[in-house]
Amino acid sequence: MSRRAPRAPRALSGAAWMIAVICLLPMIAVVLAALTGGTDTIVSLVSTVLGRYAVNTGLLIVLVSLGTFLVGVGAAWLVTMTRFPGVRFFEIALVLPLAFPAYVLAYAYTSVLDHPGIVQSTLRSVMGWGPRDYWFPEIRSLGGAALMLVFVLYPYVYLLARASFLQQSGSTFMAARALGARPLAAFLTVSLPLARPAIAAGVLLAVMETIADFGTVAYFGVQTFATGIYTSWFSLGDRAGAAQLAVCLLCFALLLAVLERAQRGQAKYHDPSRGQKHQPPLHLQGAQGWIAMVLCGLPVLLGAIIPIIALISLGLGSDQDLLSARYLGFVRNSLVLASTAAVLTVIAAIGLGFYQRMQPGRLSSSATYISRLGYAVPGGVIAVGLMVPFAAFDNALDAWMRATFDISTGLLLTGSIWLLVCAYMARFLAAALGAYEGGQALVHANMDAASRSLGKGPFATLRRVHLPILTPSLLTALLIVFVDVMKELPATLIMRPFNYDTLAVQAYRLASDERLEGAAVPSLVIVAVGLLPVILICRQVGRR
Repeated sequence: MSRRAPRAPRALSGAAWMIAVICLLPMIAVVLAALTGGTDTIVSLVSTVLGRYAVNTGLLIVLVSLGTFLVGVGAAWLVTMTRFPGVRFFEIALVLPLAFPAYVLAYAYTSVLDHPGIVQSTLRSVMGWGPRDYWFPEIRSLGGAALMLVFVLYPYVYLLARASFLQQSGSTFMAARALGARPLAAFLTVSLPLARPAIAAGVLLAVMETIADFGTVAYFGVQTFATGIYTSWFSLGDRAGAAQLAVCLLCFALLLAVLERAQRGQAKYHDPSRGQKHQPPLHLQGAQGWIAMVLCGLPVLLGAIIPIIALISLGLGSDQDLLSARYLGFVRNSLVLASTAAVLTVIAAIGLGFYQRMQPGRLSSSATYISRLGYAVPGGVIAVGLMVPFAAFDNALDAWMRATFDISTGLLLTGSIWLLVCAYMARFLAAALGAYEGGQALVHANMDAASRSLGKGPFATLRRVHLPILTPSLLTALLIVFVDVMKELPATLIMRPFNYDTLAVQAYRLASDERLEGAAVPSLVIVAVGLLPVILICRQVGRR
């Protein structure tokens, strides 16, 4: 008779649920704060700015969804299903814009396309126009913000669509071609419907990032729910208004999370010929090949090359010194926050993943699912959700200590690094879980059984069997979370300790003061760090 697998230790299950509660706390707290804020605030919001926030957020979602779909799917189909000059280069280079925060692109393109920028200055010089003699699209607009987000978010759709196209059997496509369908018609009627779940998941991920974006829309002056939360919290000092706006954004974000999970569950189809015959690529010759090369080159040019050139030219003309004590402080703060959050988040992912493996069932699945929800919740919502209860706790403790011992404890948790790290963990735990679970598929159940037969307990099995095999996946998770924390802006702006600025905060502050030359320097450092995980992704794409 075979021995049953041991249940997860109580310490492991307790730690897993404590992590899940930390991730769930901001959502519960922001709902309670909104409900206790009274109706006067929400009535005022409805009559003044709520409609504008909803319309702008909705338009931004529609434009980004359409743009990422067209660019991501089109590029994925060209590099997967066709052959043209430079296709091997573009299948990797198309991932590069993923390293850029959208607000960094906003700073770069403002310097290029604004009225004093090189494009309009050259037009006026060549054509002899005055400032009022011509019309030029306004980059600081809702359309400009959508364009910046499309440039940096289309790789989500590209990666998932490309993976889906690679997994498809060529039999169905060739059957459509044999029935007289042209390549484009066969793609629209066969390949695209089969890839629909993966494409929809990529678009939903892009939409989640869109509603969470603060730096781009704030710099371009586009009023959305994300900017409204920050304005209510800091500019107006209206905590109840910030909480109620956060609830509006939270409801939409959770709806997207449910849709993304449903799409992920449907991302499969039955094809008995799959794996037996791959679709032969279409060789594009002459003008068709050059057109394909231009279409794939434009996203790389606009999403990576031009911004880097613009930022370097701005940075060289600035008075910012990366080696000064002040800038070294920004770098140190960013590295401390990012590394601490990355290590703790990956440890939390290991605990949750191992708990689900040791004790599969509804209880462990619920803990893991709750912990994933933070990825769909914008950083501003998590910040408000954590600040409200912990500020109330600090104030209550301080009042009790004053009344009892005549001692002021001040703010012990609010405004601390550890509370900010908790916000990062809640926000990015889903990314670490995804990388961990991808590596865990390599750990066969027989390995656990062999470890138990040798008398090893659960934690010894984790340390001596799982972790050595999972090391590459864990390093990838560390790097992904590290870079995401380096780029995170709204949570850092709201929750950072006093006089504890990071590179992202410094870039935002200088750009808000219209000092784009200075903002280019911290932006370049953020991009350089962001290129590390993108290079890893590119290597995996190249291997496949």
